[in-house]
Amino acid sequence: METSTVEKKQGAAYPWIILALLSMGLLIAFVDRTSLSSALADKNFVRDFALTSVDRGWLNSAFFWTYGLMQLPMGWLVDRYGVKWPYTVCFCIWCLATAATGMVTALAALLLMRLLIGAAEAVVIPASYRWIGNNFGENHKGFAVGLFAMGGKFGPAIGAPIAAWFIVSYSWKFMFLVTGVVGLLWLVPWLYMVRNDFPSKTELATAKRRASSVTLRNILASPVVWGGMINNFCYGYFTFYCMTWMPAYLVEQRGLTLQKSGLFTFFSFAGIALMATFGGWAADRIIARGHNAVRVRKAFVVAGFIGGSTVLLGAFTESLQAALFWNVLSLSILGLATANNLALCKLTLIPKQAIGLTTGVQQLATSLAGGISASLSGWLLHVSGNYDLPMMVIFVFLLIGATSTLVLLQPKWAPKVSEEKAEPSPSSPGPGIAKPAASTAH
Repeated sequence: METSTVEKKQGAAYPWIILALLSMGLLIAFVDRTSLSSALADKNFVRDFALTSVDRGWLNSAFFWTYGLMQLPMGWLVDRYGVKWPYTVCFCIWCLATAATGMVTALAALLLMRLLIGAAEAVVIPASYRWIGNNFGENHKGFAVGLFAMGGKFGPAIGAPIAAWFIVSYSWKFMFLVTGVVGLLWLVPWLYMVRNDFPSKTELATAKRRASSVTLRNILASPVVWGGMINNFCYGYFTFYCMTWMPAYLVEQRGLTLQKSGLFTFFSFAGIALMATFGGWAADRIIARGHNAVRVRKAFVVAGFIGGSTVLLGAFTESLQAALFWNVLSLSILGLATANNLALCKLTLIPKQAIGLTTGVQQLATSLAGGISASLSGWLLHVSGNYDLPMMVIFVFLLIGATSTLVLLQPKWAPKVSEEKAEPSPSSPGPGIAKPAASTAH
């Protein structure tokens, strides 16, 4: 396997560059998935499709149903066939579907585009975490995940004001067309720098054997996986509410213009992005000093969930300035949980050979959170007439997330590996504490 050794040495210098590409891919994915939220706050768009609040909720949620449905297939796919080509094909599909959204004239066609974008973007998280798990050790996972997660936060942070500007200056149709087409430029460095994970038949067979050493049954029997699902749902419920309903909330209940709502959406998601990176870095430094990785990351996750619950203070204040302050601060503090929750539930406590499939399982909960948050918030807005009740539900879920972290995320409950199927590896550090594997760059 002399060739493989050479490839590994060549790839060793590139993990941070590929990580930056993955983060940028996530950013583009979030821009494309959240651009609809700005359109739904535009009176012309709402009038063109004759949408009610319930209709807006269903449109916001449509993405998440196919996104969730495809998580397991995508996790299975990348565990066995690598990251590069599944990601490439899906990336093209969702960018083109976003661009096509600007050309549809019927509600059914609009709904179809959202379903297609959701199905294609399902590859992003399983593929990215599989790559991170194979290329970063425990004392770098938090920072690596934090940097990667920045793409998911700066996506709506940047996308909201840009989308609002395009809508106000041109039209919602032009906004979808531009955001979809421009994203395709990302493919140039991706195709040039990243090679397929399993270029030979021998390595492909080995990858299949290693992936099958952790069965779906073992994954679903693990309280850690269920704890991760609960955490992902509770975290996602809040963040997806902000992605789908924040522009409308700021315009309709707080009286901001569409452009100003985009600006405050930027502050909120920029805040959570920066805090996510800081939280991951800080936890890594504490762990590097010899402290228990699981305990450290759990502390940050709980602090993030509790801090995020201050969103309720913004819901019930009469002051516009106070409402905007708590709106930005609550989402920002939640960032303490971001990288550490992801590292804990998808990497630290998970056997490396099953990261893709386990991530796919946990992403089902994230997808469910997005769909329920968007549609339930729309219904609660319809029956109550304001956004206070939707925010009370967010508060409850954040407290549930903190409790789940303390109770369920314990190393003794991690998914079990079938030793007879696992590839022998004397240097393996054991479940959850993965050593860097071969990079996918060349």
